[in-house]
Formats: sequence, structure tokens, C-alpha cells
Amino acid sequence: MIKVGIYGGSGYTGEELLRLLVCHPGVKVVSVTSRRFAGVPVAEVYPVFSGLTDLVYTDSSPESVADLTDIVFMALPHGVSMEFVPLFFRAGRKVIDLSADFRIRTVATYEAWYGRHKFPEVLEAAVYGLPELYRESIRNTRLVANPGCYPTSIILGLAPVLRSGWIDTDSVIADSKSGVSGAGRDPQIASLYCEVAGGFKAYKVGGHRHTPEIEQELSVLAKREMKISFTPHLLPVKRGILSTIYANLIKDVTAEEATALYQTFYREESFVRICRSGQFPNLSSVVGSNFCDIGVTVDKRTGRVIIVSAIDNLIKGASGQAIQNMNVMCGLKEETGLPAVALFP
Repeated sequence: MIKVGIYGGSGYTGEELLRLLVCHPGVKVVSVTSRRFAGVPVAEVYPVFSGLTDLVYTDSSPESVADLTDIVFMALPHGVSMEFVPLFFRAGRKVIDLSADFRIRTVATYEAWYGRHKFPEVLEAAVYGLPELYRESIRNTRLVANPGCYPTSIILGLAPVLRSGWIDTDSVIADSKSGVSGAGRDPQIASLYCEVAGGFKAYKVGGHRHTPEIEQELSVLAKREMKISFTPHLLPVKRGILSTIYANLIKDVTAEEATALYQTFYREESFVRICRSGQFPNLSSVVGSNFCDIGVTVDKRTGRVIIVSAIDNLIKGASGQAIQNMNVMCGLKEETGLPAVALFP
């Protein structure tokens, strides 16, 4: 039985990690930390766990958590996580970090978007945790940088056409919509019910911090530096991300051929489902699951490919993908402990 700790477990990603891990047959959660709720039973903070776990939040040091665990999930904010990840890593523990602190491979790029990086030597050891693209590297590392939610939906959406060389890499536009849980659990005016219900808006236009992460991974796929136009929007729903991606084609293909490309590219992937030609994803088909659903078509009039990608931002976009990475790192079947069916209706 793998002994697991969640460091910073009182936010939505920490709660989602615990929800999935308490049902995972191969692990035992032995520690969940929270400074704010230290000494409070998890089931009091999140009543969904009543009768399911007797875990109590602790304000434990990294050293004491490392002594108890085999693998640690870091669910701390950007800029904070980097203070603790090296302590677990140097203690010989496997670490999966859900912040952005180890996703960006170059220090200068990280610092341009997030602020000073204090542990560049540890950054060099991290593997980007998108199993569909980096499975073998994930299998052989002790530090995984779990991808962001928007990047997951966009990178998986574009990977087949980039690897095939079908598109003009200077023409990519990604228009993404997210549920409110993507903003986290801390109270913010912009995510209050009265601010969100009945509304729909773009935010951080031209400057969202996920942009360099997306461009980094797309550049690897394209084998050349890429820049894209990325605009996130806030949907008046709790969870889910739907990204619509546009790019100019440099190859004359049909919608059916594009769909066949995606089906072939992801044929061995348990968590990527390709819609039939002419069909496109709906958030209701992925929310509550670790699936990424993708639909693709060709607009012959404009010469563009249009890709629609949908995920649950808290599962495939965060905690579910983290558990998928844990399964790979620990030699378990990749689907273990992850929900097989979305929550519908």
C-alpha cells in the first residue's frame, strides 16, 4: 500500500485529491495539511467526507510528512509550493506539484510571468506531467510538475495536428471557457455568486499566466518556437473547461481525415476520447471524470481546422491528472482510482 500525503489540502484541488484517493485501492492517505484548519477534522471542513475518513488537518513540517509518506501531492499556491517541494525531493520522496512552480523549464520565462524562482536546480529535475505525451519520462522521475487546466485542454487539442505538420504554427488561436472553481476556494469578489450568475466574460485578456506553459509545450510538439493568441473566459458554472482552437491548415484535408488523424494519435489513450466526425464535446459529458473529449472539423471556406476540447478543470485539469501521474510513477494501472463515468445530469 502506497502511503500518500497531501500538503496544502484544504482548497478545491486538495479536496478533489482526497475525494479520489480515499477510493483508490492502492493507496492510504496518511497526512493532509492545512495551516488554516489545523486540528479540524477534514469532514468538518468538507462534510462530503462524513463517515468516509477520520483524517484531521495538521500543520505539519515537511520533514514529519516525509517521514510518513512514499509520495506527496503539493496543493499549495504558485510561489509558495517551491519553498517546500525541494525538501520532499531531497528527502527521497516522489513529489507531484500541482502549482506552476516547476512547469516552466526556463527560469527567465518563469520569472517574467510569476516572480523570482528560488530553486532552479530542482526545476531542472522536473518532468511535465502530461502522460499522453511524457509517459516514459514520468515513469522514471521523482518530481512531476502537474499541468495547468487550460494548458491541458489546449495541448491535447493541438498535439495531433502539430505532430503531423498540418497547420501554420503562427496562426493558432485558443478561446477557452472555465467554470468558477478554477479560481480556487478563497473568497474573491469576481467569483462571488452574484458576480458570476447570469454573466459570461473574458478575463486577463492578452496576459494570462498559462500562456508561457502552453507555448512551451506546443513549441516542443511543433519543433519550433510558437506563440498563440489565448483568451480565457469565465462561465457561470462550477466546473469544466471547454476550449475552441483555430489554426490555418497548410494541407488540404477533410473533416473526416482530421477526425481519423485524432483517432489514430490517441488510439492507445484511456482518457482521451475523440468524437465522431461532425460531433463536438459537451462539458456535461466530462465533468466528474478524468476524460478529455475532443472534436475536430475543417472549415473549407476559411481553410482552418477547428478543434473543440473539453475537460473537468478539477480532475483532468488538476487532481485527476495528478493521480494519473502517481499511477504511472508507481507502476500502477493508469486508470486505477479514477472515475470511469462523468456526472450526468
